[in-house]
Amino acid sequence: MRSIWNGAISFGLVSIPVKLMNATESHAVSFRQIHTEDGGRIRYRKVCELEDREVSQAEIGKAYEDADGSMIPITDEDLSHLPIPTARTIEIVAFVPRERIDPLQMGTAYYLAASGAPAAKPYTLLREALGRSDRVAIAKFALRGRERLGMLRVSGDAIVMHGLLWPDEVRTPEGVAPDAGVTVREQELDLADALMDTLGEIDLDDLHDEYREALEEVIAAKAAGEAPPEAPGPAEPGKVLDLMAALESSVRAARESRGGEGTGTAEVRTLERRERPARRTPKETGGKKSTSTAAGKTAAGKTQARKSTSAARKSTAETDEKTAKSAKSAKTAHAAPTAHAAKTAKSAKTAKTAQTAKTAQKTPDRSTARKTAAKATAGNTAGKGAAKKTASSRRRGA
Repeated sequence: MRSIWNGAISFGLVSIPVKLMNATESHAVSFRQIHTEDGGRIRYRKVCELEDREVSQAEIGKAYEDADGSMIPITDEDLSHLPIPTARTIEIVAFVPRERIDPLQMGTAYYLAASGAPAAKPYTLLREALGRSDRVAIAKFALRGRERLGMLRVSGDAIVMHGLLWPDEVRTPEGVAPDAGVTVREQELDLADALMDTLGEIDLDDLHDEYREALEEVIAAKAAGEAPPEAPGPAEPGKVLDLMAALESSVRAARESRGGEGTGTAEVRTLERRERPARRTPKETGGKKSTSTAAGKTAAGKTQARKSTSAARKSTAETDEKTAKSAKSAKTAHAAPTAHAAKTAKSAKTAKTAQTAKTAQKTPDRSTARKTAAKATAGNTAGKGAAKKTASSRRRGA
């Protein structure tokens, strides 16, 4: 590549000799102007208005046209003595995050190549520092008669400089955006997302200039004396479709053009994820049914428990009844002599118990109640002893 500028990068006190080379090139097909009647070439000749004659490139210089129309000559020597440090220097003034640079400001790209062996070490230092910090360098430089703003970044093993427009050279987008009040529905956004997912990504190396290729085919056909290929006619204007219908058709067409591979599934998943149905409140019938079922189970459990308890009580009663009958049969012979003694003892016990209860109700003190209960117990014991003595004496008499 041919260098278009030689100078140095000023990085603090470090100076890096570099060459500036165009990083891009145009492949556009260029045309010449001809005379349509005979095909003669149309050329522009540089003619001096005062002498009315054509002049060569060596006789042509620069001048500034004043407001009154007068010309002020400016020579290359005048430009070389401009009081700016960027005439032959790319002066780095700051390092900023790359997100700070608006793509609107970015212009022509240049490669910066190290000029000579002494520049290799500082060049590599600047490149590694930029790569590790993930920032870009903002610099000033002069090129083609004017000072420019530039952005230095790392691309592979090289340093690239993009020419930047000055902030006051970027127009504000006044009147560009549509008027306020336009709303977009959520369903439309979902379809737009689905269309983007369906189109997916692409390798930029696969893109090419189809217009230039078609133009080259036309030139080749004309050169061979053949008729140029016919272009397809313009599509007939159709009806204005609803935005939702247009988006759905676009998604369908994109899936068909890509053979329905992978991206179609992503589109369906996106729509399913976004369109969640609203949560429904549980029906009251279901709740009542569950409650009644639980209540029924509880009642059944209680009934079973009651049946078991009743059966146990019945069994116990039957056992007691059998035991009582056996005891009654065994003591029938001795029942008559002891009947009177049993009645006497029962009467004495009942009287003492009643007296004890009255005394306990009248006396709130616990110690008194305890004494009364002890006396009653002693009385009961004495009654039992008397009854036994009476029964014994009657047996002896008998």
